[in-house]
This record gives sequence, C-alpha cells and structure tokens, in this order.
Amino acid sequence: MMRSFRNIRILAAAILLLLSADSIAQDIHFSQFYQSPFSLNPGLTGDFDGAYRLIGNQRTQWKSVTVPYSTWGLAADAAHFSKKDIGIGLSFFNDKAGDSKLTTTMLNAFVSKKISIQNDPSHTLSLGLGIGFTSMSIDYSDLTYDNQWTGLIYNPSLESGEAFSRDSRAYMNLHFGVVYSKKINDKARLRSGFSMFNLTSPKQSWFDQGFVRLNQRFNIHANVDYKINDLWAVEPMLLFMSQGKFKEFDLGGRAHYVLESRPWMYRSIYGGIVGRTKDAGYLLAGLRYDNWDIGISYDINTSNLKPASNGRGGFEVGVIYIIPPKPKLGEIRKVCPDYI
Repeated sequence: MMRSFRNIRILAAAILLLLSADSIAQDIHFSQFYQSPFSLNPGLTGDFDGAYRLIGNQRTQWKSVTVPYSTWGLAADAAHFSKKDIGIGLSFFNDKAGDSKLTTTMLNAFVSKKISIQNDPSHTLSLGLGIGFTSMSIDYSDLTYDNQWTGLIYNPSLESGEAFSRDSRAYMNLHFGVVYSKKINDKARLRSGFSMFNLTSPKQSWFDQGFVRLNQRFNIHANVDYKINDLWAVEPMLLFMSQGKFKEFDLGGRAHYVLESRPWMYRSIYGGIVGRTKDAGYLLAGLRYDNWDIGISYDINTSNLKPASNGRGGFEVGVIYIIPPKPKLGEIRKVCPDYI
C-alpha cells in the first residue's frame, strides 16, 4: 500500500513537471482561437465591421490532474482609427499554472494597416504589428523536495536544499501578421492569414541560462463564411501552429442557425466540433445576438495524459461585443456584423 502511494506521488510529480515545462515553452492560446484574434494574428486588429470591439476570454484546464490552470484575457480594438484604414488594439492576458503558481502576465499593443486590392473594399490585405511586455513569476513555497522526506515522514519545515537564482523574469517582445480577406460571391467570404510571434526569442530560464529562450511561434489559419440559405450558414476553419518542437493542427467548424438577419440585428445559435491532432478535440456552442457573440467550448483529451486526466481537458468561454459606428445624417448603411 505504501509503495503504491509512493508511486502515485512520483507519477503526479512527473506530470506536474511536464505541464510546467509546457507552460514555459508555449505561448498562451485558447481553443476558441476565432474568439481570441490578438493571440492568433496581429493583422486581425481592427478587422471587423463596426467602430470598436471588446473581447473577453477565460479558460480552466486540468482540474482532474493537479491545481487547475487558469487563463483569462481582455482586449479591445478600434477599426478605422484614421481615414487611412488603420486599426489599433490593446490586449491583456494572465495565466496561472500548477502548484508553483507559475504566473504569466502579458500586455500587448497592436497596430494594423488595411490595403484594398484593386480598389475593392471586399478584397483586402491587412498588415499588423504588435509590441508587448511580459512578466513571469513563480512561488517555490508550496513545492515539496527530497530533503523534506526523512525516510519515515514528510516534514515541510525542513530546508529544501535547493538554491534558486530568481523567482521572476520580465521581457519585451515583437509580433507580426498578415491577413488576406476576399468576398468570393454573395454567399461566401474567405479569410486567411500568417503570423509570427516572439520575434525577439526572449530568455525564459529561471537559472539565468541565456540559451533557454522562448521559441518563435508561427500560425497559419483560414476560415470561410458560407451562407447555405436564409436559415443556415456554415463556417469551416483550420489552424496550424508551430512553436519549437510543438506542432498543433486544428480542423473543424461551426454551423449557424439564423433566427434573424437585418442590419445590426443578426441573431443566430451555433454549434460545432474541432479536432486537434494527437492531442484533443472540443465541442463548441454559442449565440450571436445583435452586437454580441458568446461562445463556450469543452476540450476532450485524447493524448498520453488521458489516463491521468480521465479524458477531461478544459472549459472555455469567449465573449465579443462590437460597438457600431455612429450613423451619419442622411446616410443609410446596410452593415452585416462580422465578429472576427
């Protein structure tokens, strides 16, 4: 019995170590990438129909394995900041992970420039640039160490026997992205993009080892909004993400049942599924109600961690609210909301 308990503790410690390593090596990102444009592509800054956009994201993960990982973000951007189709945005993300309370706080500012192709406003290229500040901290007090095991009992009052160089780190960062958008016909619209994050590859080590750096992240993404008829629309989407040795490929989509479709009175309910190769899949559902887009999702784990997680992944909520432009006197405009 004692041996089994000791083996469980060793397994749990190994899992915690792996999860902590992942949280350092990879950027903050959400399963509902379409609800978090600033973590997807700086070129999406200001790329929506409206004047201002407010975004909120929250994710809780690994409840069945260890201390739940909690990630949340707030963001806002403005379209047409000037008459030259310049968009600006600001994002704030916070992530807390594991027993060590490894906390990452990110503040980023973005600017984008939209260029019409062949003077067609429905056929555009958007270039985006982001600059950010990241602060990381870790709390060693709740961790356990070999020196605190007497051979008979665990004694937390004993010294750890470890010497740590630092418990915090901060750095600046740069990001870049480009988004291509085209209205194919009256029923279909394509949006695709490529982005690069962590262009400066900042230091990440807690032991001042300069060769341990945050890897650059590359994203390729695409989605198509396709109107089948007055009641149904579909939105197939994909995302390929590469960061160091980590690769992620998401493929799936949403189906929308349209309740009403008028200028600034677009209402629908939607559901869908997205698969993430060799890792997980998630179910999603949501509601679009005029200027609001509220989505929820739940990850189902299929990776090698499944025996420990019982297949449970993470619960996530994404909310977008768009403020429409002020109508001009004597001008009648027909605008269909576009949330990402």
